[in-house]
Amino acid sequence: MSKISYQGKFIEQAEALILENISNEQFGVSELAELMNMSRSNLLRKIKKQTQGSASQFIREVRLQKGMTLLEETELTISEISYQVGFSNNSYFTKCFKDYYGYSPGEARKKIDEQIEFEQDGVKVEEDNQNKDTIKVAEKGFFQQYRIQILFGIFLVLVIAAFSFYPKKEVSNGDEENANSKKSIAVLPFKNMSSDSDNLYFVNGLMESTLNNLQKIEDIRVISRTSVEKYRDTDKTILEIAQELNVNYLIEGSGQRAGDQVLLNIQLIDASMDTPIWAEQYNHKTADIFSIQNEVAKKIAEAIEVTVTPAELKQIDKKPTENVLAYDYYLKGLEALQTKTEEGLQAAISSFEKAIENDSKFALAYAQVAICYYYLDVNKIEKKYLDKLNEYADNSLLYDSTSELSLIAKALYYINANEFRLAIPYLEKALDYNPNASSVVLILSDIYARVVPDTKKYLTYALKGIKLNIEANDSVSKSFIYLNLSNALVQNGFAKEASKYIEESLKYNPKNQYSTYLKNFIDYANNKDLESLRKKMLIEWRKDTTRADITQELAKTYYFQEDYEKSLVYYEKYISILTTDKIDLYPAENIKIAYTYKKLGLPNKAEKYIQKYKDYLEEDESIYREASLAMLYLYENIPDKAIEAYDKFSSQDGFQYWVLLFMKEDPLLNQLQNHPRYDETIEKIEVQFWEKHKILKETLKKEKLL
Repeated sequence: MSKISYQGKFIEQAEALILENISNEQFGVSELAELMNMSRSNLLRKIKKQTQGSASQFIREVRLQKGMTLLEETELTISEISYQVGFSNNSYFTKCFKDYYGYSPGEARKKIDEQIEFEQDGVKVEEDNQNKDTIKVAEKGFFQQYRIQILFGIFLVLVIAAFSFYPKKEVSNGDEENANSKKSIAVLPFKNMSSDSDNLYFVNGLMESTLNNLQKIEDIRVISRTSVEKYRDTDKTILEIAQELNVNYLIEGSGQRAGDQVLLNIQLIDASMDTPIWAEQYNHKTADIFSIQNEVAKKIAEAIEVTVTPAELKQIDKKPTENVLAYDYYLKGLEALQTKTEEGLQAAISSFEKAIENDSKFALAYAQVAICYYYLDVNKIEKKYLDKLNEYADNSLLYDSTSELSLIAKALYYINANEFRLAIPYLEKALDYNPNASSVVLILSDIYARVVPDTKKYLTYALKGIKLNIEANDSVSKSFIYLNLSNALVQNGFAKEASKYIEESLKYNPKNQYSTYLKNFIDYANNKDLESLRKKMLIEWRKDTTRADITQELAKTYYFQEDYEKSLVYYEKYISILTTDKIDLYPAENIKIAYTYKKLGLPNKAEKYIQKYKDYLEEDESIYREASLAMLYLYENIPDKAIEAYDKFSSQDGFQYWVLLFMKEDPLLNQLQNHPRYDETIEKIEVQFWEKHKILKETLKKEKLL
């Protein structure tokens, strides 16, 4: 999340009042509404309209921004700052700060205190008293950009947000694509009509079950819950919501519970006419809730004339539990789980455990506990809950092996254990039982993008995810959505299409430096101008000299041009960043570093990095292993073995377009150019890529994904 910069007198007044009460932990939405002489509901609506976020989120953002200001401008400890901005719990402040900026307050202070060392083409700027002041000023500006970069790097890795990239078409009879788009639906948040606000979790549970049952039908596109949550208190019309979500049907509902009675009102609306085409009121005992939920899904499917297979009907008809009390605890757990905070996760686990106490075979409850443990451990080096995650996932599968949630839970165990390949079969099987499971599609896209490289599957799942999960309509999020699509497209050789979407990304957020970074490489893919790429990457590097990714890319452009002295300047900066941050990125780069040292007459350092490269090859099981081995053979001057390795690599499927673009630029390949099999072998690699590209293009068009 970037720093909020909302405009308007109302927002300025609200922010000023929050700052006046910044140290008061109890100052919240009600207090702000009172000071602004507004009702709580009017305040919520107005803030949501102007910021696209909740009022409590707005207050928290103001507190966190003030915290960053105090970090930058004072010597206060992090604990002191926490209390000054209204967080009585230092750990919670750290957690919220990291969620917002992408790194902890301690890391932020470290960055603030560090001096950026400016260099132009490897020449160090002299640090006398006068230019020290200049550097400090510039450093502060760069740090503001750094905060955005780190957060969105994490955002891109962990959550591939989604949006509809397809232009809306006029309705025409017989239009096959329009016919498919008619089978698209969004379930809007149900209204709680109970006098007791504590029953909201129950009404949300009714909405969630309606959504989940519809998601099990492959013949319908169902928008995810996260995508529709922002419409809970909206003043937008049915037509406006449908256009934003690119759906033809909307479901509205309301519910209330009194004692053991449940009243549910639900209607299906044809958005183009803003007219209900089916509506029903249910008044039953709580014990009948499952039959109501299942009937609703079937009635809706029938009303919009979608095909429901026998297997899908079987999934819809399944009862999660026979125990109503267990189900009640389960719904409470789901509500607590929505926060994803440690406190919320622990509360959710407690509720799910109570559900299991009342039904020891409640598969979904076991799965949800496992998912909570996944979130408690995610991104942490030390996995405290891995065994518990596995235990609950196995119990979930034991009691229901045909639930997508059970399969997801087991997949998350393997993901947290870094056994990504073992997670894939569980995720793909989950899609058999819930073809609209957007979270599964997006996880698969991310796995194929980063850890089990397969460009074809990366793009396919990214496009599927985009059609299912249309959350985050703010400009910053849209920028990253388009960035992700651009990356998937160019990796598959769709360079012109990638150019179109990277421009969209920069249109929504011109300050998105990851988009600028990728745009430089997409431009290279289209014009093959290495010198232009080098100059552009130098500009990007000067914006933030602490970024390892840009530093190594800049070093590599000099390496490709055989300017080894300049290349070494930036490779050593890259090495310094890795050492300082205690991280190990891009191990395949070590052979280029070794060759650079070798060409500059530094054999001892060259040997150190070629050994690192060999260590990396020992563990490399990716599709690029043979190509990486070929590079080692070239370094060791064994051209025949290099040709053999490249020949094996030529049969691989799903490698990135960058292989074709940069393979011939590598100086190590020079010694192969006179080999009798060189042209034939390189051509095989190129032919393999473009043949697969053609097949992929036809498939994506057939599936209406491209």
